[in-house]
Amino acid sequence: YRAMALKALQKDISPKEVPAVLSLLEQTEIFVRSVKGVQHTYLDGEDVSERIRTQEVAKGASDISAIPGIRIKLAEAQRCIARENDVVLDGREIGSYVLPDAAYKFFITASAETRATRRLDELKAKGQCADLSAKEMERQILQRDHNDCTRAFAPLIQVPEAIYIDTTDMTLEQAVAAVLSHLPTRLGEER
Repeated sequence: YRAMALKALQKDISPKEVPAVLSLLEQTEIFVRSVKGVQHTYLDGEDVSERIRTQEVAKGASDISAIPGIRIKLAEAQRCIARENDVVLDGREIGSYVLPDAAYKFFITASAETRATRRLDELKAKGQCADLSAKEMERQILQRDHNDCTRAFAPLIQVPEAIYIDTTDMTLEQAVAAVLSHLPTRLGEER
């Protein structure tokens, strides 16, 4: 969704212009590749991994993700990746819509305040959004939550079989450990 948002922004197409975005999708190649163990996103052959992490792209991605035709096409691309590879996918509807039969599902969350702080720290480390307040970031996050939970097609939901992990008071290392504690030590083994 972020790669599509970036392309729409590059072409001066509003993410809310549904017919134009759907047409743009037909002219777009998006793929993900692991490079030295790090995931990279490619848009029309160009590595855009850093460029898709801007606040402007995030806002566009939220709008684009509400378009059913986009969700259908990109979900199928994600399913194809999962069929061909052992993957860890993260996203707001992976366990409910994209890969409903996934072996392991986690619903990972944190308070809006914590997510706002983390996102601002990420953006500021990249020299972006220095003038954005924590309250404004929190407002944007809550708006995205509302939009994603109330969209008609594939809304954000916690599926019953997903393991719920609230990372509000966790470090990154603690959050990773919490997830790993629910997984087999090696593929094919149960803990």
